[in-house]
Amino acid sequence: MSGESLVGDREYGIDPATLKAMAEEIAEVHAQGVELGIVIGGGNIFRGLKGAASGMDRVSADQMGMLATVINSLALQDALERLNVVTRVQSAIPIQAVAEPFVRRRALRHLEKNRIVIFAAGTGSPFFSTDTAAALRATEIKAEVLMKGTKVDGIYTADPVTDRNATMYKHISYMQVVERQLRIIDSTAVTFCMENGIPIHVFNFKIRGNLLRILNGEDIGTKIHG
Repeated sequence: MSGESLVGDREYGIDPATLKAMAEEIAEVHAQGVELGIVIGGGNIFRGLKGAASGMDRVSADQMGMLATVINSLALQDALERLNVVTRVQSAIPIQAVAEPFVRRRALRHLEKNRIVIFAAGTGSPFFSTDTAAALRATEIKAEVLMKGTKVDGIYTADPVTDRNATMYKHISYMQVVERQLRIIDSTAVTFCMENGIPIHVFNFKIRGNLLRILNGEDIGTKIHG
């Protein structure tokens, strides 16, 4: 999930109504018996790349961005637990007063016990995007699919906001995404998923019910695969 998806109609931060709606949708999917690991970005609070572009040290900026994902993860955990969904936050940066450290075997055990696991703080290292962190965690927990919830309907040939002739791909290969430099998902994450045989599904998370519809077989968004 992108951090920007939590903004709602605000300019930045977390919109309570949007957070609640997203938690309700995740809870509905969880109720179907789906095991869920969630990685959420921090762009609604702070973006490391933007901080670096304005003159900040890149490592410090990325560390601030990773801490922003911890804030979002705790907010999502609270919203889910208000819906009686048992949730655990695991952080790649040690911050044990508010979250468990990331331990792969513990994460797998939580999933087996029907708990949602939220993976916070990216990879714990600078220079890696939230997309790459999601691809890494998906591989570690042996996920069947990596779902990327965004604010657009899928992957387009060009930016649909600025190009009226842009068309959406329903299916596209990993290599086509990389070669055509389609920026909606980080190329490192795409190649990582390609190497580990994990399909990626990009969809609009702002449309209520999309996640459940996809998992029930509806043809929504763009699927990246071999």
